[in-house]
Amino acid sequence: MDTLTRRKFLLASGVTGAAALAVGGAALTWDTLHRAAASDPLPPGQGILVLLTMYGGNDGLNTVIPAADPAYQKARPDLAYQPQEVLDLGGGLGLNPSMGAMHDLWKSGKLAIVRGVGYPQPNHSHFVSMDIWQTASPTDPGTSGWLGRWLDAQPDDKLRALRAVSLGGVLPPLLAGVNTAGSALPLGRFHLPKGAAGTALQALGDPSAQDCPNAAYAARDTADLFTVAGAFGSSLTPAGGSSGASRSATGSPTASASPSTGTTKAAGGGALAQQLDIVASCIESAVPTRVYAVSLGGFDTHSAEKGTQGTLLGQVSDAIGAFQQRISAGTRANDVVLVAYSEFGRRVAANANDGTDHGTAGPVFAVGESVRGGFVGEQPSLTDLDAGDLKFHTDFRSVYATVLERALGADSAAVLGGSFPTLPFL
Repeated sequence: MDTLTRRKFLLASGVTGAAALAVGGAALTWDTLHRAAASDPLPPGQGILVLLTMYGGNDGLNTVIPAADPAYQKARPDLAYQPQEVLDLGGGLGLNPSMGAMHDLWKSGKLAIVRGVGYPQPNHSHFVSMDIWQTASPTDPGTSGWLGRWLDAQPDDKLRALRAVSLGGVLPPLLAGVNTAGSALPLGRFHLPKGAAGTALQALGDPSAQDCPNAAYAARDTADLFTVAGAFGSSLTPAGGSSGASRSATGSPTASASPSTGTTKAAGGGALAQQLDIVASCIESAVPTRVYAVSLGGFDTHSAEKGTQGTLLGQVSDAIGAFQQRISAGTRANDVVLVAYSEFGRRVAANANDGTDHGTAGPVFAVGESVRGGFVGEQPSLTDLDAGDLKFHTDFRSVYATVLERALGADSAAVLGGSFPTLPFL
């Protein structure tokens, strides 16, 4: 987003990170996750949802591109991609040229594209539309997130807040329930001393029969620290080394932590790659989390869209591709599904600044070994429009109903406040 940051959205929403913490959310530590994985590992066969929010309103027409449609070329004379530029999906559609990794997933049957996703009477405001998507309440102001309500229905035990985790320092509204909330996992650099100092520190974790109870507890904590470093350390170190140089979501140099989210930007791979790397480590370690929320911003492309969006979609594609490759090689390959969405698409016609303005319907992606690859839903017409906007054909709550029922084994009607048809991507 240009002027819209994730934190500003959270503060403007009916449910803020602070309010979520008040009803049971927590800021996690790596030690908490490690201990939970050791004491209460997630049983094999339990479904896991990874939800990727692309903040800012991603331009769906330059993501899943109807390049062969004359109406597309006419509406975007300088912004349109040519048929030979896109990555062919069939049916006159192609992926953005930067999305090679996701095109490979498409060809292997691990990517489903739900077309024309939206909701009735769409809103062009970032804040309102994202609030609608995160609360699943298009008509009434939402005070709880849809996954927060799923969390409310989980057993009320010590693990409840760990069952839904957001990567980053602020809890998004979608994980805030009525009675409880998920947890936020702050990201940052994670280093232990090396050489003689590291050896000496590790030795402090060796148990001794002569230790008093407090000393034994301290030794266990020290040993756990090195265990956690072994399990998650590589994920927490920004890609490209620890030189201190890092990059923003658009690839430009920036500080090691975002002032708006507290999220360390991983050089080269970007913030999203780091988040998904950590999620993969948690899944491999059997952390008892069933929902992970990750995000990437910057999609509010009112000007110079092609370069900005291409860079962002390349990061999304590469991060998802690497994540899925890692998950596919593990023991929980069939348990994990990743779903990626944005709060709205963009208008059909380009504006005067080689960009696009806020629109309506857009594509939603689903990735995983258990995903039935291919297109789902009808492709919106570029000539039968609603005041210049695409008409939606699939209610986003059907996407939610599908993952609730088939990935999380939940009663979707109880969570969503009504019944919505499931979709055939799972």
